Amino acid sequence: MSPLVPVTTHRSGTHLPLLELLPDNSPVSWVRGNEGLVGWGIYARTTVTGRDRFEKAREWWHQQLETFSIDNAVHASGTGPVLFTSFSFDRNNESVLIIPKVIVGQKNAESWITWIGDSQQPQLVDTPLSISQGEITYSDGSISTTEWTERVAEAIKRIDESAVDKVVLARDLRGTSTIDIDARAILKKLALEYPSTWTFSVDGLVGATPELLLRLSRGMVTSRVLAGTIPKTGDDEKDLALAASLARSSKDLEEHEYAVRSVAEALEPFCTSTNVPESPFVLHLANVMHLATDVTGALIESKVRVDAFSLLQSLHPSAAVCGTPRNVAFDIIDEIEGMDRGRYAGPVGWIDAKGDGELGIALRSGQILGREIRIFAGCGIVSGSDPEKELEESAAKMLAMRSALQL
Repeated sequence: MSPLVPVTTHRSGTHLPLLELLPDNSPVSWVRGNEGLVGWGIYARTTVTGRDRFEKAREWWHQQLETFSIDNAVHASGTGPVLFTSFSFDRNNESVLIIPKVIVGQKNAESWITWIGDSQQPQLVDTPLSISQGEITYSDGSISTTEWTERVAEAIKRIDESAVDKVVLARDLRGTSTIDIDARAILKKLALEYPSTWTFSVDGLVGATPELLLRLSRGMVTSRVLAGTIPKTGDDEKDLALAASLARSSKDLEEHEYAVRSVAEALEPFCTSTNVPESPFVLHLANVMHLATDVTGALIESKVRVDAFSLLQSLHPSAAVCGTPRNVAFDIIDEIEGMDRGRYAGPVGWIDAKGDGELGIALRSGQILGREIRIFAGCGIVSGSDPEKELEESAAKMLAMRSALQL
């Protein structure tokens, strides 16, 4: 029998600028307002596919945990060994699981470091990194904008003629840089420009999501639902008026209601009670505003522990990234979208040894491959949608990544 691998967690005792600590250009990250987790080095990595990919991920993670000897002096959520995950939207694509060698975490006034192996505690170097960025040129993604608006029109036709209420269609844009693209530069700029989002990076998928699919901690679960969007102008007075119009928009409220109902119904079997606010609030980001609702619940106490994997299996895909009813909308996406989403619009984040975790939906994101990046955005299509306005909305959502890639 092989000896157990030591995993050590110590308090760091100082407030850390998390995104300034990353020593290599392919980090893992889940950070919001300088709270969260970052990691580097790969202790173990695998991929899973199939309808049962969440179960396979749990099985692999538990197998890894059995090989560890854990010395955790902090005992908070996100301490000890942590699995970073980036699941595919479609079950037929690869989902990526990574256990970093070094993880640094921070929440409230507490910060900590976890490392795997017999080595001494790694030294954290707090020095602002000088990261080069190249010049980006853009080209059409999987299909042209004209083709995409035609497919939006087709989705509206399907909605008007069938039992489907909402279909989410996504598109992509290809960017090519003069040098290899560094995820760290993107993360730092996204965190600066979109401080209320969760900046994430897992295996080249990098972005800033405003949508928290799942937070599970000590038996309490939270999911933030976003659906219904309007671009911002940058003029405060105009944007306040736009926010008010968004909050009254029957089309956007209808889209939002579908998404909230989808999440509440997914959580209900696992909870003794759920709390769903009667009306959404307007979430203001740098480039757009969204209708938002935080759904919360208290998990049922049972002999079989409900963990993040269980909830992900039920929550994904939500109406916010797929549609309503999910199975009908998914089939329409598969038939007419014309794009392989990969891990875009899939769950991304982390899960700890207790099964707690934080995972968002991989939105406002791009997939890096050397000097190339695919940038993604999606729109919820309902009966009252207009193809040209949906194209404008998708372009507004892409601004976050395009801005982060600028020199």
